Parts: sequence; C-alpha cells; structure tokens
Amino acid sequence: MEEKLSQKSTKFVEDLKLYLFSSGKKDAEIEDIIHELEDHLYEAESKGKSIEQIIGSSPKDYMQSISEEMRTDYKGWAKYIPLLIVGPMSYTVFRDLISGTLSYGILTIIGSIILSFLFFAGVMAAFRYTASRQVSRKKEFFLLLLPGMLNFFFISAILLIDLLYPSPVIQFGIIGSYMIGILFLGLIIFFSVWAKTAILPVTMLALYLPELALSQTSLSEVTQMVTSMVITYMIIGIYLLYILKREKMKV
Repeated sequence: MEEKLSQKSTKFVEDLKLYLFSSGKKDAEIEDIIHELEDHLYEAESKGKSIEQIIGSSPKDYMQSISEEMRTDYKGWAKYIPLLIVGPMSYTVFRDLISGTLSYGILTIIGSIILSFLFFAGVMAAFRYTASRQVSRKKEFFLLLLPGMLNFFFISAILLIDLLYPSPVIQFGIIGSYMIGILFLGLIIFFSVWAKTAILPVTMLALYLPELALSQTSLSEVTQMVTSMVITYMIIGIYLLYILKREKMKV
C-alpha cells in the first residue's frame, strides 16, 4: 500500500510509526494501526482529499491522540533495562581495566545507573520530537546527539563531586576486576543477541576506537580528548539516524 500513497502521506505514516515505537507501544498493535491508516489515507487520496482532511492541521496532535488510545508495552520494553545499566557501566569498567584494578565510589555507581535511564528517556524523547515535527536533517542529527552530550557532562559532574566529596569506595582487587570485566563482556554479547540490537557493540566501538587510534598520534592530550569525543558522538549520532531510518522503512 505504501507505494500508492503520496509522498506526504508516506512520510507521515513513517513518522507515526517511529513516534509510536519511541512511545513504547507494542509492535503488533503499531502494525495494525499503520495498515489501517494506510488504507484510510489511500481511500481518501483516491477521492481527491488531502492528508490534512484526514489527520487535521496538527500531525503532532494526531499522533498524540493515537498514542493515548494505545497501551504502553512495559513488558516488551523491560528487556532494554539491562542494556541501560550494562552499556554505560561497561565503558567505565573496560576503560579502568586498561589502567589497572577497579574501584568505585558508591555515588558514582548510583549516579551512573540513574543517568543510564535518563539517557534512554532522552533518546526516546528526541525520536518522538523529530517524528512529530518537520525538522531539518541538521536539527534532527543535533537532537539525537543531545542526550549523549548531556549524559557526558552529567557523568563528568558526578565524578567531580565524588572527587571533591568522596563517598565510600568499593575495591575489587585484581581477580575481582578481571572477573567483572569478563562478566560485562558476556552481558554485552548476551543482551545484544537477546534484544536483537547492535547498539551496545556499536557504542563501545565508538567510545574506544577513536581514543585508541588517537593515542598513537603526536597530538596533545587535550586535542586527543576533544577530537575523540567529537568522533565518538558523530558515530553514535549516525547510528541513531540509521535506526531512525530503519524504523521508518519498516512501514
């Protein structure tokens, strides 16, 4: 049905699917809504009606009304919770393993877990925003990068606070550190296969490869850090755009 719709209607259907997906709705119910809307739009267009006559003047309001009529798939989205915790913490674990044994303040551990959830919520909010509004590619790219950038600054603030006002520290020792490293590696592989998403491996590569590559250059430490950060967020942003496009193409 998609090829028979006008370009404007096709884009709206794609955006609606992304909006419902990022609102935590069940895949099967999203497909039913999408197919029903496609049929409705095609029938209306064949009679010379515009998409505005079907959805109204505000695509955002229409999407919200559809979303409010559907139940949130909390059980289906629960599979992402381990990814939220394991992902950000695994970066810290692997980075620190390269330097030596693991030891973390309780404030850092708790703060990292909380920020993981905030980061996920931020990405989903960015998806919903770009889907419900007509934004340029440049703005879309920036909005999808924004949660990651904010997360970076927040975790840096937590580490600074923990440095200035130390909380109790947990020391894991050599054997404990390597066991935790192996555990996190296994969790990354397991949850990536289970959730059928490559976001964790891609993020890990984006976080480590630029840093490792730049460490072999003669650039200053500050230049390496800034350049590595920019490349990392570019890679993550491009991957998020890929996910966004893939979800739209599933319509």
